[in-house]
Amino acid sequence: MTDIEVAGNAVPNSAITVTQVIYGLHALSIFIGVTSAITIVGAFVFGVPSIIAVILNYAYRHNVRGTFLESHFQWQIRTFWFALLWVLVGVMMFMTLIGIPLAWITCIAAGVWVIYRVARGWLTLQDRKPMVA
Repeated sequence: MTDIEVAGNAVPNSAITVTQVIYGLHALSIFIGVTSAITIVGAFVFGVPSIIAVILNYAYRHNVRGTFLESHFQWQIRTFWFALLWVLVGVMMFMTLIGIPLAWITCIAAGVWVIYRVARGWLTLQDRKPMVA
């Protein structure tokens, strides 16, 4: 196994590959949301690829502690859980007649936000830089 030197720390190449796969799974969920009748954020939260991705995040999190990849794992995990929160807020608003338009706006905004988070994270990973909130 070869290591990559990033900012003075040795990062296993396999850990970078796992992080790439996780971003890819999230991107696949977004693609499914864009090309189907489901909302982007709905496909992201409830789609099998994103669920597998968040499981991988938790399973491999201990392997990236102390490296720049730790910030990417936190970024990915937070993106998933905050997207779920926004879906729940949208569902709560959808239950009222007055809140239906706001629910759609919330879901669309959350979908755009998820696309931004996955794209920004993946591009930052390509540059071998940590995520900065």
